[in-house]
Amino acid sequence: MVHIFEKGTNGKTLVLLHGTGGTEKDLLAIGKKIDPNANLLSIRGNVSEYGMARYFKRKSIGVFDEDSLIDEAENLKDFLIEESKIYQFDAKKMTVIGYSNGANMASAITFLHGKVFEHMILFHPMVPIRGIKIPDLKRMQIFIGAGENDQMMPEHEVHELTQIYQGANAEVEVFWTTYGHQLSKEELDAAKRWYQELNQ
Repeated sequence: MVHIFEKGTNGKTLVLLHGTGGTEKDLLAIGKKIDPNANLLSIRGNVSEYGMARYFKRKSIGVFDEDSLIDEAENLKDFLIEESKIYQFDAKKMTVIGYSNGANMASAITFLHGKVFEHMILFHPMVPIRGIKIPDLKRMQIFIGAGENDQMMPEHEVHELTQIYQGANAEVEVFWTTYGHQLSKEELDAAKRWYQELNQ
């Protein structure tokens, strides 16, 4: 997978997953804002949709191709383990930061494979897959940033995702803004505060 790795100094690793049409460069500045001392592993989506990079196929807007999602979630999970050996970072100290399609991929990995990540920061996510029993996520901490006027990620999706995670014993903090689908300074600042409190 096309990616960028930047070595940090504190032993933690931020896995950065962009939104539809993004690149491996999109979230580097956000990763540095959240934790300027962490390793950064930023990965470009492995699927192309009309020339736009994504992490898995979809059948239409908001309708995911579950076969693609399951396959690509396993591929990315395996890639992370492989890269932890190549770059010599602790795979048990990964925090994923995902935006939109990247957030959905992060959740898909967690739904299907459990606690691959130590912490999760999900900006504007949806429920990636329904009708499955997800693993126990006890002691996993999750931050969700959402917009009240987000037409792409409706409020009910955020509420349902939160309930699913809490039902699997994860600890979830949801931060709402009045904005739409775009990333806002307010939610980035809130995510940074949340992350720093976890790592004090």
